[in-house]
This record gives sequence, structure tokens and C-alpha cells, in this order.
Amino acid sequence: MALTAERCVACRADSPAVTEEELNQLLPQIPEWRLIEEDGIRKMDRPFRTRNFMQALALTNAVGELAEDEGHHPRLVTEWGRLRVTWWTHKIRNLHRNDLIMCAKTDAIYQELLSEGKVELSPSKQT
Repeated sequence: MALTAERCVACRADSPAVTEEELNQLLPQIPEWRLIEEDGIRKMDRPFRTRNFMQALALTNAVGELAEDEGHHPRLVTEWGRLRVTWWTHKIRNLHRNDLIMCAKTDAIYQELLSEGKVELSPSKQT
């Protein structure tokens, strides 16, 4: 099943972290995301480029709405022409399947905004 078709599930402190096998199966669906580690916590991280601050802010707000709808919230760092999104599950201090679902849904939002012309790639990222 595509990650974008899934919904986040309620997570508790004893919820299982995503396994290496699950990661290997699911990462191909979100190839632009990087698996990082901060303070011993695995996280998914991706920068999104836009043409200016207002577009970065529009993307930030769209991801924020998604987070509220799903009940799962990322770290969002908005700068001129850029939004960096980092997903992890605070309760388990690790990655959960929810995080990968949200990566895929974040990508879908970005693609939707691109296709609607509400966000444009910065000139350095256009081909």
C-alpha cells in the first residue's frame, strides 16, 4: 500500500519503532528524504526549495494543516526560499511508520502546490 494512502495511528511510549526491514521497503517511496540521527534519535529530514519567503510560508502552512489533520507534528524551519521538515516520533524517541507516512504526504503536498503554481522551484533547482 502506498504510504500516502495510510493514516497515522495513535502512538504510545511503548509503540514499536520502524524496523530496518520496514525502512528498506518504504524508503524507495520517499527517495528525497534523508535518514539522520540527532542526539541518538533517528529522524527523517528534507529541505524543500521555493522561489521566495511567501512560497516557503505557504508550504509551511500546508504541512502544518496536514500535521493537525493527522495528529502528528514535525519540526518546521522556514527561511527565505526554503522549508526544512524533520519528522520523528517524540513519544518513542525514534522513527515510527507514522513518520514515513507523513514524509510521503509532505511530498504529495509539495507536488500539489507545484502543479497549482502556488510554489515554484528556486532557479538553482530548475532543470
